[in-house]
Amino acid sequence: MAHKTVILYPSLGVGHLNPMVELAKVFLRRGMAVVMAIVDSPDKDSVSAEALARLAAANPDIAFRHLPVPSRGTERCSTNPVMRAIDVLRAANPALLGFLRALPAVDALVLDMFCTDALDVAAELGVPAYIFFSSALGDLAVMLHLPYYYPTAPSSFKDTPETVLHFPGVPPIRALDMGATMQDRDSDVAKARLSQCARMLEARGILVNSFDWLEARALEALSRGLCTPGRSAPPVHCIGPLVLAGNKGGASERHACLEWLDAQPDRSVVFLSFGSLGRFSMPQLREIARGLENSGQRFLWVVRSPPEHRSNSVEPDLDLEPLLPEGFLERTRERGFAVKNWAPQSEVLRHLSIGAFVTHCGWNSALEGIASGVPMICWPLYAEQKMNKVHMVEELKVGVVMEGYEEELVKAEEVEAKVRLVMAPGSGDGEELRQRLVTAKDMAVEVLKEGGSSHVAFDAFLTDLLKNTRTEKSGFL
Repeated sequence: MAHKTVILYPSLGVGHLNPMVELAKVFLRRGMAVVMAIVDSPDKDSVSAEALARLAAANPDIAFRHLPVPSRGTERCSTNPVMRAIDVLRAANPALLGFLRALPAVDALVLDMFCTDALDVAAELGVPAYIFFSSALGDLAVMLHLPYYYPTAPSSFKDTPETVLHFPGVPPIRALDMGATMQDRDSDVAKARLSQCARMLEARGILVNSFDWLEARALEALSRGLCTPGRSAPPVHCIGPLVLAGNKGGASERHACLEWLDAQPDRSVVFLSFGSLGRFSMPQLREIARGLENSGQRFLWVVRSPPEHRSNSVEPDLDLEPLLPEGFLERTRERGFAVKNWAPQSEVLRHLSIGAFVTHCGWNSALEGIASGVPMICWPLYAEQKMNKVHMVEELKVGVVMEGYEEELVKAEEVEAKVRLVMAPGSGDGEELRQRLVTAKDMAVEVLKEGGSSHVAFDAFLTDLLKNTRTEKSGFL
């Protein structure tokens, strides 16, 4: 029997591409053919281009195909980066339609949560369409409920930052911690995101990069229909954690920071990394440096150039000396390692010497921390990361908050205090976190085994997919 063919359609950016590739690997292990349709945005993003090249080279069994979007189709797009991404993806619909029609068979289309406009393409071709929600299940609970909650809210969230909001299945969330795109109800991006939230219900099912033990309360709320009162919602399948496996190459391929970690004691290093878009001003970099130095702890820190040092999205050659306090690198060279721009995060987190992770709370990073059993210090920066922080600290209990993240500057004293709290042996809060992460790490392994909840959930999804696969391909002609 011929392989079934699944088309995966990620949104723009590395944070959406990585988990979609991990999902592709699951399909391949189940004997299905996978094609990744990548929108070739007119906005050149060197970080995403490099990441895509690495992923394509490392995954020869996945067919990567580029969908060109003519610049004339996006010349009137918004300057807001999220709204512009939505506009680019919408403009890619004709290219996606033509690409799918040219294929001999398409058995299912799996869309990133930002690609809901492509549901129209799936409907025109009669192809079963599913949503892949690559963020927290708690975020999905909030987003599906927003079309019911948001229109009746007394004001935009940005006007009442300390107001506490209540959604089914998740802890109370302050208005200022809601997703950045939803802060202003009257903005174009908020309206577009609200439409996307509502359209997710048109999918045949929603795959979520999480697992039932981790977010049991949100899963129950979604399963009972509490998030979409009066309307039937598609089945939600928790199939995670889908995280990068790390480099399996030889020692000659290892990053220098891994060699350095080899020489450090177990659980002695705090790792600081803030994602592909996470950048701090020079004053903030210096506060972080002072906090690390005063903490006395070993550290591995991924430093990216400040926003004010970049022009036209070009990454400058990075000289760390002028960015950090005078003499910092020399004074800390025996116990610290500063990496320019990028480190192999999944491999670093799995290293025995890592004892804590200061993270921007991107969901990919959060899952990597959980799967590695590393307690986290939560410093959200943008997008839905503040909501993730609420889930991670209040519900999942896998991290503590870096206080002052919503202010202009987090002080060195706070950096020092939180690093000491999590890293210090015998610390009550730190020990409780570490024990919780031991259990979470074990569960992250168990759920993916045959008979585990995520394995069973993927089986249920496949059963639905195969049941609804078209046997006649006349719709592609």
